[in-house]
Amino acid sequence: MITKIFSLDKDNIDQNILNIAANIINEGNLVAFPTETVYGLGADGLNEAACQKIFAAKGRPSDNPLILHISNQDMLYNLVDSINDDAKKLIKTCWPGPLTLIMKKKSVVPDAVTAGLDTVAIRMPSDKIALNFITKANTPIAAPSANTSGKPSPTRAKDVFQDLNGKIPMILDGGSCKIGIESTVVDCSEKNPVILRPGYYTYEYLKEIIPSITLDDALVNDGKIPKSPGQKYKHYSPNAKMKVYIGDNASKKILDQAMKYKNQNYKVGILTFDDSIAYFDDFKTISFGNRDNLSYMSHVLFTALREMDSVGVDIILAEGVNDIDLGKSIMNRMKKSASNNIFYL
Repeated sequence: MITKIFSLDKDNIDQNILNIAANIINEGNLVAFPTETVYGLGADGLNEAACQKIFAAKGRPSDNPLILHISNQDMLYNLVDSINDDAKKLIKTCWPGPLTLIMKKKSVVPDAVTAGLDTVAIRMPSDKIALNFITKANTPIAAPSANTSGKPSPTRAKDVFQDLNGKIPMILDGGSCKIGIESTVVDCSEKNPVILRPGYYTYEYLKEIIPSITLDDALVNDGKIPKSPGQKYKHYSPNAKMKVYIGDNASKKILDQAMKYKNQNYKVGILTFDDSIAYFDDFKTISFGNRDNLSYMSHVLFTALREMDSVGVDIILAEGVNDIDLGKSIMNRMKKSASNNIFYL
């Protein structure tokens, strides 16, 4: 299979290209497309066989549910049994945007999407290309991240091509994703909503909207099994072994460790902030920017991990952040990337 990349301008979207993409979807095949979070690998969300192609292309476990992406609320009403008051408040405040809601599904939703569960995860992205693409296809688009399962999520079309070249027919290139980490996932299928995966919309922000909202136990206690099936798997992992250090002395500790690894002939990569980057002139170093700008850090995190893979480092030493607000979402990804090799100083 030949994988073709088509570039799109968000301010002047080429409808002919979207027609090609929509036809591929309607014929039961796959298209990778940009969202505001990461690139998604899309299939017709009402076509069981098409959705199964996602799992094959990614090497994704079949018990890891998919998210359905919609472009209007009429699609939502066709997919779920009911929408409770908490879900309605979140929809009114956060859609379109990086928030996924889990609700009781209707029978029209294939088991391949839900991994056999009686609930379905749905979101309405804010990215213009994504919304136009879904509207053109005229069907909910099932889409996990468009990468090889377990690897860092793709935030650029070239990341998708690197992982899925020859496995899918088309990639829509909308440039770099604005947010850079996946959507917040909230389970609204029970009495009180629960955050299963943190993202751009933080616990602190959502609690202002729904005071009863809570965090899944697995987000608070590392030893707990996640309620969300997909969260039990390895995620966001670079090829290199990764360690993360948090605290006032993190830069000093990272430099000390980097020198030790260098003396053992390891190729070391450093992920740090602008105010510490001068310490690491002897190493491959990527900056997360200003340490007070967590939005930028989330934007570049997965790109930085992929860049480290591209230069073939053996070990990545990274500086983390406090586990609050957007920092909780960032650290959720970094902990998984580093297989929980996190050191608090």
